[in-house]
Amino acid sequence: MNVQVSPKRYFESVQAERTAMAAAPPVCLYLEVTNRCNLLCETCPRTFEALEPPADMDFALFTRIVDQVPNLQRAVLHGVGEPMLVKALPKMIRYLKARGVYVLFNTNGTILTRRHAEILVAAGLDELRVSLDAADAEGFLKVRGRDYFDRIVTNLRRFVAYQAEVEAKLPVLSLWLTGMQDTIAALPDFVRLAGDIGIGTVYLQRLVFDDTGRGLARADEALFAQSRDEDQAAIAAATALGAALGVRLDASGASEPGLSVQAGGAARPWSLCRRPWSLMYFTAHGRALPCCIAPFSARGYENYTLGDARTQTLDEIFNGPAYQKFRTDLLGDEPPLPCRNCGLRWSL
Repeated sequence: MNVQVSPKRYFESVQAERTAMAAAPPVCLYLEVTNRCNLLCETCPRTFEALEPPADMDFALFTRIVDQVPNLQRAVLHGVGEPMLVKALPKMIRYLKARGVYVLFNTNGTILTRRHAEILVAAGLDELRVSLDAADAEGFLKVRGRDYFDRIVTNLRRFVAYQAEVEAKLPVLSLWLTGMQDTIAALPDFVRLAGDIGIGTVYLQRLVFDDTGRGLARADEALFAQSRDEDQAAIAAATALGAALGVRLDASGASEPGLSVQAGGAARPWSLCRRPWSLMYFTAHGRALPCCIAPFSARGYENYTLGDARTQTLDEIFNGPAYQKFRTDLLGDEPPLPCRNCGLRWSL
């Protein structure tokens, strides 16, 4: 059985000196177990176009990919879709846990019934991230496109109650809010909601956007690199409230939320990314993409596809010509298209 790495430390296994070639196989896999979803989020590209034909990842493809990573430490079972729609999801989790892998995924929480809670706890899921994006029904409808806020909150209360009933510490629950001009003011209320439900961690997620300006995924909605005084005030208020309620406020990739919306002073910030040396991302069809952020930050999978797990081995992909060119460009002055709007670090 593999020795597990802390979920926030796996990227440190990457060598300090990065080159076009990866010195070791990936230690983390992002597996898009489905590209289907039951919401119409205004921040998601799949709301506005068909990225690939609708599909769940075939279990044979899933095992083909997983079995090729000898020192797999961490598996993230989400992409542009709702993982809990996949019937084989518990089987996938159990398969990974038999390898000693740390397993997590993001969910919208719409079908997180007690039965699903029982299944996920029994499967051994380590972490469950719930993307809610609003502190009330009105805000949720604006961002998520459907009126499911009350249902999700009810589901979360039942999930927390079930874990208490059976004394299950796993999966660790967290609540996520995408920070935008339209949502940041609700962050204190979001923290208060988490505390009321019994969830101990809230994450402020950076908005990812491309250049098309669709829905709410637009540059003018983003907080990163254009943080206002009122944004920092909302973060400070949420942090103080969280301390009083026992809710930790964290951020996507940064050590503290206030920094997560600042650009920082680093030249070529994209070049600090370690993901192309530490992880691989596969769509439901087996297409290899640079990371989970790429579908949100650039259009056209054909422009940044790095391989195909159905016809190639992971070794052939990970150090193949496309991956080598991607790494070389990432370390240069003109980054690959998906990396141009990226910050220093993102959520792990």
